[in-house]
Amino acid sequence: MSHIFHLWVTFLVLLAPFFALSMFVLYTANATARERARLALKITFAVLIICLLLFFTGSALLDLAGITLDSFRVGAGTLLFLSAVSLVQGSNQTATPGTDIAVVPMAIPIIVGPATTGGILVVGAEATTHAETVQAVIALLFAIAAVGGILLAANAIERIIKQRGIIILSKLTGLFLSALASQMIFGGIKNILR
Repeated sequence: MSHIFHLWVTFLVLLAPFFALSMFVLYTANATARERARLALKITFAVLIICLLLFFTGSALLDLAGITLDSFRVGAGTLLFLSAVSLVQGSNQTATPGTDIAVVPMAIPIIVGPATTGGILVVGAEATTHAETVQAVIALLFAIAAVGGILLAANAIERIIKQRGIIILSKLTGLFLSALASQMIFGGIKNILR
């Protein structure tokens, strides 16, 4: 159970829900509560499909490309660190009214960007037994559900903590993301140098 919780936290940090929330609020500033709820469900479904595809095909993709897991850890960790820096510094993206934003840009690249993709591929490739795979998938599903829940609660969260509070939470997510990135990079380098 503790392993599932650890993986859930890892996936949740990778998916950066508060950054996603800040962008969701920005993009849906003029939307009604019902439109926001419908869009949140579409985004969650898109993220679910993308993440499961990445998780289950990651190992095969790495083998096909001839990339070792440790090399990928270093590369994904570097991208993750760059994403963390951009989260801490803040986003410069602006809303584009009147467009369907569920898959692009919300699901990809805001929630499942290059760094998140790398992290999910690494976790998927590390799950070598059936039990590890099941635990990782359960954790991933709960993390996606948490992100979906946060997006569904956007109106209430925005009312309680305001836009500034959402931005602060997004920056805190960036700090956790940078720590996770460092761990991935150093773990990969350590294994390469063995």
